[in-house]
Amino acid sequence: MIGLSMTAYDEKTLRGFEKWVRAAEGLGFDFIELLSEWPHYLSENNLNFFCEVLNSYGMKATVHAPFSDINIASFNGHIRNVSLGIIRETLKLSAEIDALAVTIHPGHCSPVSVKNRRKYLEIHRESLRKISSWAGEYGIKVGVENMPRFPILDAQTPERLAELIEGIDIGVTFDVGHLNTTSMDFDRFLELLGDRIVHVHLHDNSSKADEHLPPGEGTLPWRRVFPKLPEVTMALEVNNLESARRSLEFLNGLHQ
Repeated sequence: MIGLSMTAYDEKTLRGFEKWVRAAEGLGFDFIELLSEWPHYLSENNLNFFCEVLNSYGMKATVHAPFSDINIASFNGHIRNVSLGIIRETLKLSAEIDALAVTIHPGHCSPVSVKNRRKYLEIHRESLRKISSWAGEYGIKVGVENMPRFPILDAQTPERLAELIEGIDIGVTFDVGHLNTTSMDFDRFLELLGDRIVHVHLHDNSSKADEHLPPGEGTLPWRRVFPKLPEVTMALEVNNLESARRSLEFLNGLHQ
């Protein structure tokens, strides 16, 4: 089951969303991943609109929770609590549209967290426990996403992501493109976290940056990796509909 992320929707308003969904459905995508980021945050004000458009094309949804300007592992309690409130609201709204899964980003590092690693891990895991509890309350699958290579980002390796979620009832969103910029050890990721994966993000890159290229146009070893992925929802994260078309054609060719 492969869906298309709103990373491929480039309009600043939702006026073109229905036409875009129609095009995505015509290309053969099974669902849409709603990207709850500026300027299209998922809210009570647009929830019915998203539902009506998706339902009119028989499309389900996954949701990518907001990640810009928030930090669930912040040492600053005000920032952390607001961040957690945003995640909780997203889970509630996602449950109302019967989303198949919700992806969240882990917290990220700051100058104070770098100097206080043990406390940072404690704060981080407590936030993830709260999110796990809300996921159970709303009856929704949540996946913590592995991050690409970038100085302040956490969970860049399978070992670190495993450390963050150990003993916490929460899933994993496996972003294969992100891993291609860090350890590139796909087998290790599946060995450590395969049974925790609830959702997958698909895109490619040169391994030097998080470029979100169409699969097959970077260095990711798709013919080796793709058959090993678990049978969960998979969202394609590319930058436009033409890239989405090429991506789906390439991925379908992997089955031949």
